[in-house]
Amino acid sequence: MPVPTQEQVIEFCHENSIIDFLGVEIVPTADGCARLELDVKPQHSNPYGILHGGVLTTMADTAMGAACLMRNKKVVTVSITLEFLHPVQMSTRIITDAKILNEGRHIITCECAMIDEDKKIYAKAHAIFYAIAKVINN
Repeated sequence: MPVPTQEQVIEFCHENSIIDFLGVEIVPTADGCARLELDVKPQHSNPYGILHGGVLTTMADTAMGAACLMRNKKVVTVSITLEFLHPVQMSTRIITDAKILNEGRHIITCECAMIDEDKKIYAKAHAIFYAIAKVINN
């Protein structure tokens, strides 16, 4: 089965304009996929001076979607939940670690840890995606 290249996945992530708007970096990984990284700045904060939960949600959703793309599946989110474990302070570098837990023909279940450079977990996401098309047709 053909799969997209790492470059195609990164390019596809950049088509999600909110990622570029937030300043999220899409970083290639050794396994041929990509992770998302963000240096948290004041424009990402909520009224309490910590990272807004919506930013983490957007990053997790996109990272898990990228993992699905690597399986040649364009997906839409059916549901997503996040557990916020620790507040993310300004200047923290947040990194996504997305994985596919189960893959059916149309339904894909994923998880994503939101960590810092020391591997401290700030949030965990769990999502169900629905595959609407292949990235590369046979």
